[in-house]
Amino acid sequence: MHEGYSSRPLKEWEFTQVGGNGELFKEEKWLQVTDFPTTVHAELLKRGMIPDPFIGLHEWDVQWIGESDWAFRTSFIVTEKDLSAPNADLIFEGLDTFANVKLNGKGILESNNQFISHRVPVKDDLVPGSNELVIIFQSAFLIGRDIEKKSGKGALWNGDSSRLHVRKAQYNYGWDWGPVLMTVGPWKPISLHTYTSRIEEVYIRTEVNESLDAELIATIILSSSDANMVQFTLTGPNDFKSTHFTQQAKLEMTWGSGIIELWHPVGYGSQPLYTAQITLLDKGGNVLDEKFQRVGFRSARVVQESLIDQEGLSFCFEVNNVRIFCGGSNWIPADSFITNITAERYRAWLELLVKGNQNMVRVWGGGIYELNVFYDICDELGILVWQDFMFACGQYPAYDTFVDTVQEEATQNVKRLRHHPSIVIFAGNNEDYQLAESLKLELDYSDETSDFRKTSFPARYIYERILPVVVAKHSNIHYHRASPYSGQGRPTTDQNFGDIHQWNVWHGSQEPWHNWDKLAGRFVSEFGMQGYPNIRTVDNWLGGDKGERYPQSRTNTNHNKADGFERRLELYLVENFKHSFEIESYVYYTQIMQAETLASAYRLWRRNWKGRGKEYTSGALVWQINDCWPVTSWAIVDYFLRPKPAYYAIARELSRYSVGIARKEYQEFSDERSAANFTITTKIEIWGTNSTLTEKSIILEITAIDLQTDWRESWKTQVILQPNSCTELHKGDLPGQPVRTKKSEAPKTVVVAARLLEETGEVLARYCNWPEPFKYIQFPPKEELGLRVEVDGEQVTLTTNKPIKGIVLDVHGPDVEWSDQAIDLVPDDPQTIMAYGLAGRGIQLRYLGDGTA
Repeated sequence: MHEGYSSRPLKEWEFTQVGGNGELFKEEKWLQVTDFPTTVHAELLKRGMIPDPFIGLHEWDVQWIGESDWAFRTSFIVTEKDLSAPNADLIFEGLDTFANVKLNGKGILESNNQFISHRVPVKDDLVPGSNELVIIFQSAFLIGRDIEKKSGKGALWNGDSSRLHVRKAQYNYGWDWGPVLMTVGPWKPISLHTYTSRIEEVYIRTEVNESLDAELIATIILSSSDANMVQFTLTGPNDFKSTHFTQQAKLEMTWGSGIIELWHPVGYGSQPLYTAQITLLDKGGNVLDEKFQRVGFRSARVVQESLIDQEGLSFCFEVNNVRIFCGGSNWIPADSFITNITAERYRAWLELLVKGNQNMVRVWGGGIYELNVFYDICDELGILVWQDFMFACGQYPAYDTFVDTVQEEATQNVKRLRHHPSIVIFAGNNEDYQLAESLKLELDYSDETSDFRKTSFPARYIYERILPVVVAKHSNIHYHRASPYSGQGRPTTDQNFGDIHQWNVWHGSQEPWHNWDKLAGRFVSEFGMQGYPNIRTVDNWLGGDKGERYPQSRTNTNHNKADGFERRLELYLVENFKHSFEIESYVYYTQIMQAETLASAYRLWRRNWKGRGKEYTSGALVWQINDCWPVTSWAIVDYFLRPKPAYYAIARELSRYSVGIARKEYQEFSDERSAANFTITTKIEIWGTNSTLTEKSIILEITAIDLQTDWRESWKTQVILQPNSCTELHKGDLPGQPVRTKKSEAPKTVVVAARLLEETGEVLARYCNWPEPFKYIQFPPKEELGLRVEVDGEQVTLTTNKPIKGIVLDVHGPDVEWSDQAIDLVPDDPQTIMAYGLAGRGIQLRYLGDGTA
């Protein structure tokens, strides 16, 4: 940067409670900030001044923080060289949320939106030497209540209704998986920028046509015309010579596909990223400003076309001409205190997602537009991003001041995020149309012209008039009005159009998980089942209180925020399992239930991916990958990055190759008059999936085993798995299961194991189908199983003489990183699991029928 012109972060901050009227601040006293950016809870926690709200019931001991006003201040030195620059701006990247900023006693900014940044010209307000910057944060909760009283109360699910008027992370108000923790403070960096002329905006747009030829269009906007030249350099997998062009120009460069490498989603190719360097020079060749931006070249579109043999339209993502089954997760903020999330923690989360064979993440609309590093990592790892705008589960207003700040919020964030190849869709909100339907608000889907602001669903103006225009003007990314949203004049619950949130397992009609096939949609962007986290995580939130170490304790109840979770958990447990209420056992059974439920959904919905024109289900995103605090929730990985068994079960279903089995009973009566004379036959259906783009010749091996006897039957057959689709492989009677003629005649406990094998014998996929519900199964005594555990360093090999269901491994002491969990084991099919960090400790096993239920 040219001498005398700079951009530097402001550090050395202090904070205090305004007025000092709290228990900790009986008078106004300033405390040094330990980290910056930061928030009040984080600072008080680091100082030990408040109890940890993640432990016990302490969440409720810190509510006063969110209803207090807070101040942050710093002093910074301004030199004569700084003042010699024609321009000096203070940049506030993010203030949470209602903030009044004073520089040397003069008000320079009032902010009311956590999601927008501010650049404030302050050259005339700076003085040589020390300058003081003070930010007063008012209680977002109290101001929100005041606005609501004036502007009206809206309906919502989750949190306090005043949140609908406040542009702040909505989950701070509490959700059905998260605590009420109203953060406050400067949550993003603040810096001083002095300059002559600067690069005001960079829009690097990549286009890839159907022939996969790539084009780059760069638009550079400068703050003034004082500069002499802008230099543009693109480097990456292939280096390019620098290209020069003058200010305010539009640069267009076209390269063929033989030169540019295309960016692909994980599993479909590599993720080459190019770095654009934009340098602003004066007439003497001195650097005035410089920006860097990473880009990837790829085409991406949402395909909504008529289907073969089924009504409705597809809803699938096509990248570089390849239609992709999107198996992935929903993402909530990974901490109640965003400033605690490091780049390393973001990477650990997203690498877990990829290791779990997932290729899409949905950034949910009740959190934040994530930090840049999140999307950078998604770009690097090949994770497709579904990005919501920050509206969730509410009847939002649309009065002028609200719409104005939302428009600025949307514009800033679309501009910030649009260059990421990972982002393939913007969605207007989370479940707001669904809420409008449930409350019978004014919602005429055939009306495509109205303003909507004077209806009972005024935010439709935002979702249908404001956001699509912003997205189209500033990006080439697909806009979808909401998640879920059907379009075509249909309600959000229509299974034949758009995306759906399928909550009729757990919520709604509380269907058995075995009905997932009937509950399918064209794209299922939410579904889930709760499961307890790792017992170590439970013990963490218990804080050593052994008297609370049982499932129904007050503390454990506080660490599950879902309404009616006791009834729902127990409904699905009692319908399917014989179980115990001893805490380790209860944790295990909820985890196995979650694993079975979610694996079943992915298995049955991936079966609907039948190939071109038959994309009956094109994606499934589980609710959710992560937690924002230690809690029992729908997450498949807990707050401490400990995967639950469901994580591994899903990973198996999303493997490159997978195999599935469905078992169905058919009752036929001898004649239409008789209810006593009938036959019951049991059929099985077997299919295989192949996510590669080439067909696969493979061996299908089927083994049927009677759990109570030594009977066994096995056969193999050569099959072809069609590329990028599911292939039906077998349909017939269940071996070993006789036809029944009386309901008193219990079916035999026949377990069917399927494997997909290479000619070499390598196992590419396996699945074990058991008769359900599991509670009816008379499991063999432990001593008859012949279960053997062989440990070689960090390699654990399991073998058995009889089928075993739902094996979960553990150790005493610190947790181990396991390569697999929740496995089914059958004779003559040993399975090896890696146990990183085992350190010679003995292995503990839990499984159905282990005697602990």
